[in-house]
Amino acid sequence: MSILLSCRELSKAFGPRPLFEGLSFGLFEGERTGLIGPNGTGKSTLLRILAGLETPDSGELAPRRGLRVGYLAQRDRVEDLPAGTTVKEHLSAALRDLGLQDYEIETRVAAGMARAGFSEPGKEAAALSGGWRKRLAILAETLREPDLLLLDEPTNHLDLEGVLWLERFLDGVKFSFLVVTHDRRFLERVCNRLIELDRRYPQGHLSSAGNYSRFLENREIFLDAQASREDSLRNIVRGEIEWLRKGPKARTTKQKARIDRAGRLMQDLSELEYRNAQGRATVIDFLAGDRQANRLVDARGVSKTLGGRKLFQGLDLALRPGDKVGLIGANGSGKTTLLKLLAGTLPPDSGAVKIAEGVKTVVFDQHRDSLDLDMTLYRALCPAGDKVEYKGNFVHVHNWARRFLFRPEQLDFPLSRLSGGEQSRVLIADLMRRPADLLLLDEPTNDLDIRSLEVLENGLKEFPGAIVLVTHDRYLMARVCGAVVGLDGRGGHGYFGGLEQWEDWQAERDAASADAVPEEKRKPALDRKEAEELRNIERTIKAAEDKVSAAEAALEDPAIATDAEELHRRQLKVDEARARVAALFGRWEELEARAREQ
Repeated sequence: MSILLSCRELSKAFGPRPLFEGLSFGLFEGERTGLIGPNGTGKSTLLRILAGLETPDSGELAPRRGLRVGYLAQRDRVEDLPAGTTVKEHLSAALRDLGLQDYEIETRVAAGMARAGFSEPGKEAAALSGGWRKRLAILAETLREPDLLLLDEPTNHLDLEGVLWLERFLDGVKFSFLVVTHDRRFLERVCNRLIELDRRYPQGHLSSAGNYSRFLENREIFLDAQASREDSLRNIVRGEIEWLRKGPKARTTKQKARIDRAGRLMQDLSELEYRNAQGRATVIDFLAGDRQANRLVDARGVSKTLGGRKLFQGLDLALRPGDKVGLIGANGSGKTTLLKLLAGTLPPDSGAVKIAEGVKTVVFDQHRDSLDLDMTLYRALCPAGDKVEYKGNFVHVHNWARRFLFRPEQLDFPLSRLSGGEQSRVLIADLMRRPADLLLLDEPTNDLDIRSLEVLENGLKEFPGAIVLVTHDRYLMARVCGAVVGLDGRGGHGYFGGLEQWEDWQAERDAASADAVPEEKRKPALDRKEAEELRNIERTIKAAEDKVSAAEAALEDPAIATDAEELHRRQLKVDEARARVAALFGRWEELEARAREQ
């Protein structure tokens, strides 16, 4: 594999706090690299440096000559477009500076919209939902076919269907990409290399070939070796300290060298202890209630309609201590509504929800509505005094904050100054102090980095009560939940033993919906005439392209350079010839697609 871009000793800081220091690595052809790391390690900043939009404080970036780099920021630019810009116009504008002919742009855009599921090219881009705007932004960058595409959190704003589409979409691209994401299932399925930025590594990062599972194995091996080295080095330093206590005088070169060596070893041990301490994750341990009831919640035949749309009907769900159930479905399919029914805060239209007497239910709200954003972090973590009561013990607020990866200087910040992930950690800290028999968690993973996700995962797995979990993090759901309830958003639901079963069920229902389309609205398979057209269409396109070339040559005839009327007439012929080629390519795409369905 040839190298696309190399980084040598890159460093970047904001104020006195370094994001990363001395980063050196390369990106190669054929690589689909996932970039991960705790929040605050500079992943987005690194992408901007690689894209040439920001400069490092020190170090060197060496791209291959002529390298074409694409970049997708977390915040897409569709909302910045002039009012009235259509989907097709936005995609076409993204290709204008590539030197393509109009018919080439037309063909590339038409094929891209088909792959991305845009069936209304004339729809206003700014009127799209957040998920479809993100899909449009991704498509605009991929249509440019860069040598290297940099993607910063491309799964943000995508629902589960959108994430599955993105996995399939990126699987079909021919160029390399580097993607920042916290979606571990996405990393598992899409990437063939992982780079983690973290201060616990001597070089500031760990690079691992293979998917996310292989990365976890390699990381464990590395951290075990680093911990063993710390133990070994501590024993050596202990012996050197004993020798120094005897008071050797540096009268000889040998003694002075050993004193210097002892100093270096102590410094090496201190650095190694610091790095290893960064990797010691805190523990999220939810407080269990004391309910011993066989059933905590029993929902029988419940149905709910909102806004005239049936979300689910005839749904049964019984929750016992130890049950861990995942709710899955597209945005708007009724997951949050079902949680409210189970919590007893919203009645069903039909059926019944019976909640055992005295059940302690704790709810995590994805919108963080329970947070007072004017409150300081100190008071949000510790409502009174300077200690937090937890499991019968009192923990100082500084130690409690450190447990949730907060820095001491943040304690005086209002919650409005915290990031979305930090606000989520505040809510989780509050949940941990409240005894619960049932946890109803609505997107608790939003904005959390992978280290925080790993900590949350361990806490949920150890919780002895019942859990109902709504999350886009399929990896977390697969690791925590023993059962999955899938909602299709059309009133249907199903019970599954895992995500793969749900994906198969969803695909079957989508196929059934497609089959249910009236015959007159469906495009039929190719008839004999169309099959003949498909066989000859490449020859037809070649003839049409020859006409384009002839029309362009006629337009460039010096003899008519000063004849404005003739120039206009010949330009129209060029435009007509190009449009004919574009239409033929579109027709080819349509016939090919229908032929594959036969």
